[in-house]
Amino acid sequence: MPVPVPRQRAIPAVESGQAQAAPADGGPLTKEVDRDAAPTSGTGATLTLLLIEDDPVGSPIVPDLLDASGKPIRVRTARNLTEAERLLTDDVHCILLDLALPAPGGGAGDDELAVLKHVLRLAPRHAVLALTASGDAERGAEAVRVGAQDYLFRDELDGRLLSRAIRYAVERKRSDSAERRLAEGRLRAQENRRLERGLLPTPLLDGSSLRFAARYRPGRSRALLGGDFYDAVRTPDGTVHAMIGDVCGHGPDEAALGVELRIAWRALTLAGLCGDQLLGTLQEVLEHERADEEIFATLCTVDIAPDGRRAGLCLAGHPAPLLVRPGRPAGLLPYDNNGPALGMLPGARWPRMQVELGAEWSLMLYTDGLIEGRVGTDGERLGQDGMVDMVRRQLAEGLRGEELLRAAVHEVRELNGGELADDVAVVLLDRAP
Repeated sequence: MPVPVPRQRAIPAVESGQAQAAPADGGPLTKEVDRDAAPTSGTGATLTLLLIEDDPVGSPIVPDLLDASGKPIRVRTARNLTEAERLLTDDVHCILLDLALPAPGGGAGDDELAVLKHVLRLAPRHAVLALTASGDAERGAEAVRVGAQDYLFRDELDGRLLSRAIRYAVERKRSDSAERRLAEGRLRAQENRRLERGLLPTPLLDGSSLRFAARYRPGRSRALLGGDFYDAVRTPDGTVHAMIGDVCGHGPDEAALGVELRIAWRALTLAGLCGDQLLGTLQEVLEHERADEEIFATLCTVDIAPDGRRAGLCLAGHPAPLLVRPGRPAGLLPYDNNGPALGMLPGARWPRMQVELGAEWSLMLYTDGLIEGRVGTDGERLGQDGMVDMVRRQLAEGLRGEELLRAAVHEVRELNGGELADDVAVVLLDRAP
């Protein structure tokens, strides 16, 4: 942020309405006035100045103040802070404050800038020029440090240069405010990214021979986290549990609910629950935490036996996983016993199916964002059959693991003609002999 030049040199005394000549040494001070003190308001509106001085009638301020376009600057006068507060409306652009005014409450004590601090609290969005006595540059500089845009000497005021100072202060305040809002926006975005990144899961698979890969793409613009969620943990008995889910909707509330369900799933799984008992408890969590009774979540859970050859599968309104095995075409696991989505039916049940995996396999869990993208110009959706064909072709091209997931999400976006409207989450578990 630029440091303002003290006004006892940057706004010199003038005579007959003409600026004083430059110093004999050719120094830059007068040039700096010409460069810094003549910005335009940028709004096209008439500038309004609020003068706060105990004797505004006797003030040496030249009444004819002009903005950059030659239009008169309106001047309002207030003899004290009470009047100033009444006159401080939204159309006031700049405040010219006499630092010699009595402080609020009747006494300044040891704080010579108490009146300025009061005005800054009263008008945080307005530009402020501090008015002080000649030779009191130290007090003026301290006023700038506290928050004023500039300071002026009371007996060195001139209409033309004061007009420039007002326009300078207004534009600098506008620039500072825009810079502050931009910085605050960046900080909020950074905090949101750190928060969302921290809420993404770190699978707990220490000791497992299975390989894990995941791909996540939220539908919300510039977001890192959507309503989709996934996780994977290994329990002490060697069983690997994995899940993927989708809260209906795409906003931050749905993302927060997805995180709650994921954390609850991990805690319940590590506590030994699985299948119908686990899903029933998750439904209770959802019903308690959701903001609306129409909110529901789909879920797919698998628990892979310690030998890696078989798994239990539970589906709660969710698409069935894709199983890939050597020598066989990739295909979807059975979904005949698919139970209802969580939050749809009180007292629902979710059957657990046994699935034979074999010695070598890949199991892909995904949310419906991967299959609901558009294909072609007629608006047809990719669907599960289209996804299966796509993955089969990518497998034939030798794609595996993270590379396969990256290619699948990329191709779905390409087929859709751009960003997908829904969140996408894909999890891949691999077992090699």
